[in-house]
Amino acid sequence: MFYKNKYLLNLIDTPGHIDFTYEVSRSLRACQGCILVVDATQGVQAQTIANFFLAFEAGIKIIPVINKIDLKTANIESTVEQMNQTLEFNRQDIIFISAKTGLNCENILDAILKQIPPPSINKHKPFKALVFDSFYDLRRGAIIYVACKDGEIKRGDKVRSYFNNKTYEVQEVGIARPDFMITNKLYAGQVGYMVCNIRSIKEALVGDTFYLDKAKVEPFPGFKSPKPMVFSGFFPEDSENFSLLRRSIEKLCINDSSVSIAEDSSPALGQGYRLGFLGLLHMEVFKERLEKEFSQSVIITSPNVPYKIKFSNQKLIKFHGTTEITIVNPTLWPEVHNFDEAHEPIVIGTIVCPDENFKQVNQLCLSRRGMFESRQEISGNRIILKYKLPLNEIVLDFFDRLKKETSGYASFDYEEIFYELSDLVKLIVCLNDVEIEELTQIVHQKRAGAIGRALVEKLKDEIPPKQFKIAIQAKIGGKILARENIKALRKDVTAKCYGGDQTRKLKLLKQQAEGKRRIRETAKIEISKNVLINILRK
Repeated sequence: MFYKNKYLLNLIDTPGHIDFTYEVSRSLRACQGCILVVDATQGVQAQTIANFFLAFEAGIKIIPVINKIDLKTANIESTVEQMNQTLEFNRQDIIFISAKTGLNCENILDAILKQIPPPSINKHKPFKALVFDSFYDLRRGAIIYVACKDGEIKRGDKVRSYFNNKTYEVQEVGIARPDFMITNKLYAGQVGYMVCNIRSIKEALVGDTFYLDKAKVEPFPGFKSPKPMVFSGFFPEDSENFSLLRRSIEKLCINDSSVSIAEDSSPALGQGYRLGFLGLLHMEVFKERLEKEFSQSVIITSPNVPYKIKFSNQKLIKFHGTTEITIVNPTLWPEVHNFDEAHEPIVIGTIVCPDENFKQVNQLCLSRRGMFESRQEISGNRIILKYKLPLNEIVLDFFDRLKKETSGYASFDYEEIFYELSDLVKLIVCLNDVEIEELTQIVHQKRAGAIGRALVEKLKDEIPPKQFKIAIQAKIGGKILARENIKALRKDVTAKCYGGDQTRKLKLLKQQAEGKRRIRETAKIEISKNVLINILRK
């Protein structure tokens, strides 16, 4: 935006949720400052703290802002005190605004001009720019957003990508205000876009350095590539729509390169894909876009996280070419005797909640194998808690449970994903000794029994009786952790016998039992797609 007809300001709005930390960090790399907005009705949240430290580590100026001061439920003084206690902001540094009414919003723009320095540039050096975002246009190819650090660039110039070492001819340059506006050149200090006939989004890497061809430049330190940490199978509800699902996923991933894709198949669900996401919310947003933008009805298997296993067996080392592999599909988990150690991802979770809910929150975290790290009291009778938590214990329903235990007053964020040695096992569910691959999970040894019993009970409620008994088992290897039986449907074959010889009734019952035995030996139990959908959605 142009401000006071003299200043060109580029503002990037980023989501605050932990799943989109990657977007926050890459935007910070292209900026000289940031605005940290806190809701006056909510106070400091867990994601507020996380994003503050991202900006702090980036070494840029932070302007604190408190929004929604016009609401009756706004607790301004408490929010100021919390920002002072947790983030060390003084009251005189905070800007109080109402985005709804526009009250004091212009003060933010004035603060940007006074407090945030202009870009550090050199107009006389050859062109060099940092790629901080990109998207794909079907007609023009990948369009990259760049922060120009040195020199200038115009249409017809040739630029080179540092990471893939390819040369491209610039077809168009311009700025966003917010719609694209074509300009003759992009100058050092400007943020704009470039169209270079890049036909693959994979060639427009975020963090890449684009520079004038044949010039000698030092590349910018690149961003870390996003690592998917939540994996799930995506299958079409109608198996005939697999090709449509494939095209829909490919189109969505053009503008979301952080999603990993691998083909998958299931005996019950047919062909599909195993997709990797940055978090559970990221997965849910992706699923919603599939349904709304492409009218795709999909079945999603239980989300799981990547595990690492280590082995010293020379045959396995030779086969894999390494002593450590990452497992993202539970069905591929090796037998216990084929590896030495298993490691699972661990996070440092931050919870902000009312002091009165500490007992419930602590019990919830401990029940999910969490370890208490610290507690800090802030104003408004609220506390900041830190726990070390296994990632697989929080990806499914942890946040929903946390909201329930605190009546919706808690916020949660996590950071610092690392791996620790863990006692992990492969939990399988069987129907008459036939494994149901879709329900296979990797769980901790201590939690295996409870998870197994829950799955078995759900299956018993969903599977209709058949002509023979069905045994539902949850197992680890050959050890049965939980079992339920579904009784066979029984026809009263003796109903037509009115008195007479008792041996006649016994003969009919024996024939019925023999028939059921033969059916059980030859019948193949197939769990229906509807049953599986109900289990996965519970």
